[in-house]
This record gives sequence, structure tokens and C-alpha cells, in this order.
Amino acid sequence: MAAAVKKWGAAGPGLNGRYEAARLTDLSAYGYIKKVEKVGKMLSIPSPFFRPNEGRDGTKAIIQGKKYINFAWCNYLGLNEHPSVTEAAKTALDRFGTCISASRMVAGEIPLHRTLEEEIAEFCGTEDALLFVSGHAANVSTIGTIMNDGDLVVHDEFVHNSAVVGIQLSGATSRSFRHNNFDQCEKILREHRGNYQNCLIIIEGLYSTEGDVPDLARLVEIKERYGAWLMVDDAHGLGVLGERGSGLAEHCGVDPRKIDILMGTLSKTLASCGGYIAGESALIEILKYTAPGFVYSVGLPPPMTAAALAALRVIKDDPARVARMRNNGALFMREAHDAGLDTGNSKGLGILPVMVGTSLRVGKMTHRLFERGINASPIFSPGVPINAARLRYFVTSEHTPDEIRTTVRTTREEMDQC
Repeated sequence: MAAAVKKWGAAGPGLNGRYEAARLTDLSAYGYIKKVEKVGKMLSIPSPFFRPNEGRDGTKAIIQGKKYINFAWCNYLGLNEHPSVTEAAKTALDRFGTCISASRMVAGEIPLHRTLEEEIAEFCGTEDALLFVSGHAANVSTIGTIMNDGDLVVHDEFVHNSAVVGIQLSGATSRSFRHNNFDQCEKILREHRGNYQNCLIIIEGLYSTEGDVPDLARLVEIKERYGAWLMVDDAHGLGVLGERGSGLAEHCGVDPRKIDILMGTLSKTLASCGGYIAGESALIEILKYTAPGFVYSVGLPPPMTAAALAALRVIKDDPARVARMRNNGALFMREAHDAGLDTGNSKGLGILPVMVGTSLRVGKMTHRLFERGINASPIFSPGVPINAARLRYFVTSEHTPDEIRTTVRTTREEMDQC
């Protein structure tokens, strides 16, 4: 007879002194994935995830040889195919190759790195900036470095997963407030701020599932009264908020230096890949020498750095793109309201949700729209509350009025059918 084998959590190992490793297929995450797949097959709803994009043609995505009006990419100012952006990436590729291959701290950096950081800081109105290889890493590593187990983090309930993971890594006490409810935020600070050494408030500039913006001036007043730092995740705000597209501070008419930690990505408006943290010089110096996501990670690849730098310069030189994107968002909003569609809290600035209800219904809607040539994103629990599933449309400067009107009309027709 084979020797008995004990599992972790039992009194001890088996007779042979060995424990049994759980099968990965026994993990709850795997079971959940398979359950969702099974329900989709039962209802004849193909998965909307990991669709193979074979190319682009302006505002169209080419999927399985067919063109779809694309509202699923955050290409807000249409810079993903801009000639100066692609040319800059090619030039950097020829000069520096595909990769830095090591940490900038120990292997050195290329001039493009510092140039991009300086121009981001200048555009956003901060003293300095630092590049990370992803926006997620920027948030996780910054929060995990700045905060510790004697500190307090107060955050909007809808902040990005990367901020939540960063808080967990830091060991700080975490308390959330209802979305954009700064009365509750202040109540938390009033009751708990005195028990902690440092305090950080975290919000987003433009919420990716809601399409709304916070009252930055009110929050600055609160953070100053309670001696807290303020962090703004402006990943979707750059290129979208403000007349120049410099982000939440410009949109709200607030001095950007009032934001202690400003985070953004290169992968949306800037048509590249990576993230950045901007703020005062002391913050950047701390992160350069202590943030694990920077110190122990490879530097941003040269082609991606050059592409982001070129995209940023296009924004500065051609502010009409920002105006065109904002006009398109306003058109989508008007058409949606005229059609009786619920756009939730959206301000019509780049991100337009259409509220659907249940996850099942949004799955059906996504599939039916796709069959009619429209590529939109389904958003459902746990990304949003359980019965607040929605379709999300990223509106860019390059979408035409006809594409917008066609999409809204088709959405209304399919909503009636579902």
C-alpha cells in the first residue's frame, strides 16, 4: 500500500515525510474562469477577451480579416499611427536597439530617458518625473516605497488595482471612501489621522469605468488641513483633461504642485508603453534609488521611449487634437442621451460608459455589437458593482461624426433586443 500523504494544514507530513502540492486546477481562480466559460458556451456568447487584432486602419481594428469601428483602445488623440511617432520609434531602434537590457541605475541610461522625463515634468507642471516600464509598476512600487506600516492610506473606492496592490505591499492601514464622496473622506481623516505618522490620499483624475472627474480643489483643501499627501492617478487624464491636455490639475484650475504624487501612463494618449511618476525633486530622488519597480527592473526600451516623447511633442504642437477629441466626446454624449441611453456619471471626456445592468446582458450586447462591426469593451463585476455592468467606449479625436452616430444608433437597437 502506498504511504499516506498529508496536505498542508494537516497535523504533519505523511509517513514518507512528504507533503502533497495542490493542483493548480484546484485553485478557486481556475474554477471561476471555467465556470464563466461554461456559462458563455451554454448561452452561445463567445468570449470577448483576447481577440486577435491583426492590424489597424485609422479608427478601425482589423480582427479576423474584418474591419470594426474601434472604441476599445485608449488611443485618445489618434497618435498610435502618427508618422512622427512611428518614425521616432524606428530611429531609436536603429540607434539603440530593442532593449536597455538592465536597470538604468546600474547599466546606465540613454539620453531619451531623461529628455522624456524632463518634458513630462514640464508639461504637467512638476519639478521632475521618473519612467517605469508599466503604469501598474509605477503605482505599486511608488506607494509601496513611500508608505509603511505606521501610515494611513485613504482612497476612493474605485481606484485602480495597481494602487490597491501598492497599499497592500506597503503594510499601511487602508480605508476607502465612497466614489467622489469627499465628506466621507474628511470624516475618515478627522477620526483616524491622528493615529498615524504619514497619510496619503489616492484618487484618479479620470475614472476609467465611470468617465467622471473629482473635485481636485476640494481635495487639496482637505489634504492640507489634515497634513496628508495627495496622489492622483492621471493615467486617463493626460491628453484628455484640460484645454492643453495636461491633465486633472489644468482641468480643475489647480496648481499642479499641490499634487504631491502625480502618476500617468505612456500607453494611452502617448501611444507607447510604460508609466511615470511626477512630483517634486525629492520624491523622484527617493524613487530612483529605492523603488523596487525601478531599481530592480529594466529601463524603458528605446523605441517606446522615443515614441512617447514624439507623441508628447505632437500634443504640445497640435492642441487642436485635444479639442477634436473633446468635441467628439460631447457629440457621443448628446447622441446617447437623445437615444435614451444611460451614460452614468460620465462627463463625455474620452470615456463614455453605457449602463447595461447585468453581466449576462453586457455579454450579449458586446457580442451583438461585434457582429455588427463595433468593437466596444464590456465592464462587469468585480470591476464595477455587481448589477452595474456597462459597455465602455473610448472616444478619440479621429472618430468621425458618422461613426459615432452609427455606433450610438446600433447600441440603442441592440439594447432594445437584449
